[in-house]
Amino acid sequence: MNRQVRRQDVDQSVTQALAHSVAALRYDDLPATVITIAKHCILDWVAVAVQGAREPLVDILADHVAAEGGSDCATLIGRARGASPRQAALVNGAASHALDYDDVNVRMMGHPTVAVLPAALALAENRGASGRDLIAAFVAGYEAECEIGEMVSPSHYARGFHATGTIGTFGAAAAAAHLCRLDGRAVATALGIAGTQAAGLKSMFGTMCKPLHAARAGESGLLAAELAARGFTSRTDVLECPNGFVATHSDGMRSVQRFSSGHGNYRIVDNLFKYHACCHQTHAAIEALRALQTEHAFSHSDVVKVTVRQDVGADAICNIARPSTGLEIKFSLRMIAAFTLAGVDTALNANFSDASAADPGLQALRDKVEVTFAQDWPLTRSEVTVQLADGRVLHGSHDSGVPETDLARQQSKLLAKFRLLVGPIFGPRRADAIADRILSLEQQADLKHFTSLLVHEQM
Repeated sequence: MNRQVRRQDVDQSVTQALAHSVAALRYDDLPATVITIAKHCILDWVAVAVQGAREPLVDILADHVAAEGGSDCATLIGRARGASPRQAALVNGAASHALDYDDVNVRMMGHPTVAVLPAALALAENRGASGRDLIAAFVAGYEAECEIGEMVSPSHYARGFHATGTIGTFGAAAAAAHLCRLDGRAVATALGIAGTQAAGLKSMFGTMCKPLHAARAGESGLLAAELAARGFTSRTDVLECPNGFVATHSDGMRSVQRFSSGHGNYRIVDNLFKYHACCHQTHAAIEALRALQTEHAFSHSDVVKVTVRQDVGADAICNIARPSTGLEIKFSLRMIAAFTLAGVDTALNANFSDASAADPGLQALRDKVEVTFAQDWPLTRSEVTVQLADGRVLHGSHDSGVPETDLARQQSKLLAKFRLLVGPIFGPRRADAIADRILSLEQQADLKHFTSLLVHEQM
């Protein structure tokens, strides 16, 4: 009787149900669309990580790892020496989020790939896993973190938690547990170990700590899976238990559709790629202002005033009124609007510099921009009003939360971004070779040749 009650309790556990779905996922069950989008995520992640590896914050972490010592069995992207898998997850995770140029999923309320893929790639490389193994583990982690994100949204984010760091830790643990071939019970244990490590504060946006959130999510998630594989214990109901993750990090659990391999409804199909090197909540304003300039042929010198209307949540995310650094520009709707109107290319990370923040012309244009907020407004929508010196008042809007359905067009855009970011560092021929390896990942028996292309001998 007691044994039967315990079995029912396990069956009814939210954490256990998710864990069993993670353990049950198989590459052969994945729809072709999901596999394609997963490879697009990996392609985009490598692009931003290669470019981001040159950022000062990544140098600091890489120097710390070198001083710490350890094995040399996982690749540090853009560097000559390797590191342990957990160290690689840390450094590569920071590199891929350093530019704030990585993908987004509104269902998670964060950046899904930068938390999951650094852990999955480091572990897959170390274990001699195949390209198919990596894709399956990545999808398992992606789906797990998005399901948990939906459980605690929007209150988790509204409380000031950075979902990429907090919820991303669960995703990294799920991906690593999948690669370790843990069963459902052990995956649930890994999720418990991950949950007690999960951290990340929105108050750190605009500092080096924001990329550190992604870095620590990958490192902590990988540690969680490795400990679970060794028999380390944890609660297996971390999401729903009293004083568990949901109770302490949100206003309560929302009912969500359960992730189940092979039955469709994959959250990865809602992935949003970024083509501007700044906070995703600024992208709709960029597109709306660009469209108005194209349609009405005015210059920034014609502008008297600009009003940008956003969801109220943007106030705590991307409303730095007077940014003083390149990092802060990425979270300033006013300066981003000034960039757009002045024709500054927001696809080039080099433009997000301290010099740009101090530019008198950009500052003067920035000060013509007013940001207003609305309750119950779509998170990814902006409305803009531009008043011109000739008396015209122009109105425009854009929603940056609509996923691309034409995957061939998406791949073409991502390849252009990839070449823009990777080409100047590795050269065009090598950049194309890396892209080809990623887009044929399912055909690779191991990842050694792929990861060998990501090493930079001079760093």
